[in-house]
Order: sequence, then C-alpha cells, then structure tokens
Amino acid sequence: MRREWTTDANGALIETRLTDLALVSRGKVRDIYDLGEHLLIVTTDRISAFDWVLPTGIPDKGKVLNQLSEFWFGFLRDATPNHYASIAVREDRRVPAGYHDLLSGRAMIVVKAEVFAVECVVRGYLAGSGWSDYRKTGAVSGIPLPPGLRQAQRLPAPLFTPATKATSGHDENISFAVMATLVGEETAAALRRLSMEIYQKGAAHAEGRGIILADTKFEFGLHAGQITLVDEVLTPDSSRFWPKDQYTIDQSPPSFDKQFVRDYLETTSWDKNSPPPPLPPEVVSRTREKYLEALQRLSGRELR
Repeated sequence: MRREWTTDANGALIETRLTDLALVSRGKVRDIYDLGEHLLIVTTDRISAFDWVLPTGIPDKGKVLNQLSEFWFGFLRDATPNHYASIAVREDRRVPAGYHDLLSGRAMIVVKAEVFAVECVVRGYLAGSGWSDYRKTGAVSGIPLPPGLRQAQRLPAPLFTPATKATSGHDENISFAVMATLVGEETAAALRRLSMEIYQKGAAHAEGRGIILADTKFEFGLHAGQITLVDEVLTPDSSRFWPKDQYTIDQSPPSFDKQFVRDYLETTSWDKNSPPPPLPPEVVSRTREKYLEALQRLSGRELR
C-alpha cells in the first residue's frame, strides 16, 4: 500500500491521507473519515498553540488523547450517552488491513451525530482567559464574581461559560442567552446541566488521582434524537489539569496540558502572526512525558 501518511523527524504522525477511505474533515488534531453508519476519528500527533498548528508534533500524543477519551467515555456512560462505538479498528472490516498498524491505539469508531455549534466550557478555578477577563471586568464571560479573587483560586461554584466553535482561530465566548438563540432554550439548558454534571464527576475522579481539573470543554450533538457527548472528553487538549501537590494560588500552576509548549513559545521571538518555529527536542520530550503521565494517573492505564 502507498505511504498515505506523514511523520516528522521525531516520528510524530502529522497527517493521514487514507485514500481508500473518504475524508470528511481535517481539524487541528483529528482527521475524520466516513465509514457509512459510523465515522473513523484518527487522532494525530499534531499540536496547536495560539491558534497555529505547530510544525513539530508530539510523538504518541494522539494515542494518549484517544485512549484517555476511551476511558472517560466508559467512566461517564451512566451520566450521558456518547458517540463511542469501538477502538478495535483491526476488527472492523471497513478499515483496510494496510492501515491497522498506523491506526492501532490512535483511532476510534464513533456513531454519527449532528454536532451543536457551541463549545460547552466549565470553569472550576480562575485561570487562563477567565482570569484575564476577571481582572478587566470583575466577571467571567459576563458572569459577575465576588471582588478580591486571586489567580488560580477555586471559584465559589463552577461556571458554565459557552463559546462558539471556530473552524480556525479562536473560539468566542458567548452568554447563555446567545447560546439559547443558537440551539434553543431547552437544549441549551440540557447542555448546561450535562456539562456541569460531567465536570463534577470528572473532577471528583481526578482529585482522587491527585489531579485538579481546573476547567474543561465539551462538545455535544444529536444522535437518534438524544443529546450525545462527542469529540474528545477530559483530555490534556480539552482541559486544564494541575497536579494537586504543586497547586498554589497567585500563579499559574504547572499543568499536564500543552501550557508547557505555550510557555516555551513565549520565550522565543515568534510574533504569533507568522508560521511558528519548530519545537526543540527537549520541549517535545517533556511535553510527551506530561501527556503520558496524565493518561497513567487519570485512567490507571499504560499507553497501548
């Protein structure tokens, strides 16, 4: 079979071109193919920062995201329906055998859903753009908060702060009222309730593993008339995870997500308006270690 994928010098999978399957879409990280009644989601090792996909991938990152999502879909199955069908691509006759080795551990077969055009963000701590917003306005996404809160402080109660989904560039925070105009009031209320329940369940599990779930985002769609959790869930790409034993307020705690990459890029001369520079080997290696540790601590599993 022709070589239908690209890897970088570190062996990271940068792009797939599986010509025996129909490509549906290519996102910042995932390549999605049509399997008829299902979709095949291939999670590459691409990594993005500041709205740019970097030229350097993180080896095994895609496998971590895929296998951690598989764990969470199982863990959360009593909380909400989700789109997960199988991770066993070798057993699916629709996936050509020549792709099995490439896809093993990094691909997921899911049911098709009509995805809502909103990101469902839940914030439990004052960090990132939420902290920036609070310092300027005393509120987060228009939700007023008590004065005197500090960076990385736990919020009095988790906040639901939806955003529009951007195909490129930044997602834009919106109010719940605007969200209701996009998806309908009843659906918006259901998405908010489900998001808060999933966050609280995930945060409790993570805390038992020594990890703080500071904030996260979910995506939902409609499948067979039911609201269904889709995409990835509670991964280092979609969430801000902090080690509990290193947590402190008044600073941004160390994290298991790609903040390590962002911090490195901030030390370079990159202007964020032109193609980004490659990552040095030590940043690639350390970022890979952080993703692997997140998988092991949260799921109790080693990389497969």
